[in-house]
Amino acid sequence: MSGLANFHFLRPEWLLLLLPAGLLLWSMLRRQDPERGLKSVIAPELLKHLVVQGADRQEKVKPLYLLAAAWLLGIVALSGPAWQKENTPFSEDLSALFVVMKVTPSMLAQDIQPSRLERSVHKVGGLLSMRPGTRTGLVAYAGTSHLVMPLTSDRQVITYFASELDPDVMPEAGDDPVKAVALAAGRLQQSGMPGSIVLVADHVDPVMQDGLARVHADTGIDIHLYAVAAGPDVVPPPGSPPAPYLDEKSMRDAARSGGGSFVPITPDDYDLQQLDARVTRSIASAPVNEGERWKDAGYYLLWLLLPLCLLFWRRGGGVEVRTGG
Repeated sequence: MSGLANFHFLRPEWLLLLLPAGLLLWSMLRRQDPERGLKSVIAPELLKHLVVQGADRQEKVKPLYLLAAAWLLGIVALSGPAWQKENTPFSEDLSALFVVMKVTPSMLAQDIQPSRLERSVHKVGGLLSMRPGTRTGLVAYAGTSHLVMPLTSDRQVITYFASELDPDVMPEAGDDPVKAVALAAGRLQQSGMPGSIVLVADHVDPVMQDGLARVHADTGIDIHLYAVAAGPDVVPPPGSPPAPYLDEKSMRDAARSGGGSFVPITPDDYDLQQLDARVTRSIASAPVNEGERWKDAGYYLLWLLLPLCLLFWRRGGGVEVRTGG
């Protein structure tokens, strides 16, 4: 639709001020007419020769006309003319990310230094620093799933609680990522914000792929899989807990089932850059109906109103109001 078709006033009730403003200006204009009080006692053909025209009569633009223009612009500006939409001031906050972190004994393996779990927390902090303004939530899982932190824009809170996670605090042993992503997806849907899920894990059992696919199909939320495990060529140091090495094929299949992407951990930030790009793409492709409002164009009229007001400071720019009959 064209801008003209969308034109409207956000606060049309302010236009009612045009009525008293018009009456006041008309009254002031009549009072400034020097001939008004003499027309009843002097013949019109003589009056025009008897009245001395002041210097103000020679002005092309009278102060009263400037006052009328200023009032008109001010009232229209207060009424909020609008014809196009813009993002709300909190539009950057209208994207959400849930980090679903596996907290099992295998995540204590040290093939990823200092451990899979500690390195995951560090990487999650790096990812969040790349996404300022994104609301982030945290879910931890083992045999059961638990909401550690609801959606918040404070990334330091997320990294703090993630650093406190340990397999010993999980109430039930096991490995059930489906319930965890379902919990995160439900929270995203309740928020009404477009978002995606990053599943941080070292292994996903192939039997869980159907469950991940079901969560994605029911919610439309992409589940990206961030793999924190080394391949079979890496020998863990002595004393490292036993843990499966990275099974890239099954992890890719799990990510594909969840509608997301597979990103393995790397020593540098290449993995975070890839993950950030995938998350951004997922959020951008989600339908967004929130975060828009009509743009108030009344503010632009202030730039026209300001020079008009400055003209009243010039010599002879004042508006004289005569109260006599």
